[in-house]
Amino acid sequence: MNFNDQQAIYLQIADYICEQLLLDQWPASERIPSVRDLAAVVEVNPNTVMRAYDFLQQKQVIYNKRGIGFFAGEEAKQQIIAYRKERFLAEELPAFFKTLYLLDISMEELQQRYNTFVSDTYPDQP
Repeated sequence: MNFNDQQAIYLQIADYICEQLLLDQWPASERIPSVRDLAAVVEVNPNTVMRAYDFLQQKQVIYNKRGIGFFAGEEAKQQIIAYRKERFLAEELPAFFKTLYLLDISMEELQQRYNTFVSDTYPDQP
């Protein structure tokens, strides 16, 4: 896994886990990789993965069955979407709006480009 300097590694690992859950690679209520297994896959110290798991437990995305391992929560997808939406609106959207303003990009142009993106990227969606 390639890490960037813009975000803590444990949060990048948490994002990776969330993506696996959103893509149904790790289904709800199913066991997810152990701390040691995931640490080997992403090539980090198991303590870093444990920190990511603790973070996701606090967000109620995963849960621990003592002695068995970690599992994807029943409502994992909804929790992930809520968390990511909150983070996007608080952290990324203000910078995006600033860029729109500085570059004099209208909401109409933005809407048009968004519609094109959606139709090109997800042509089978209504």
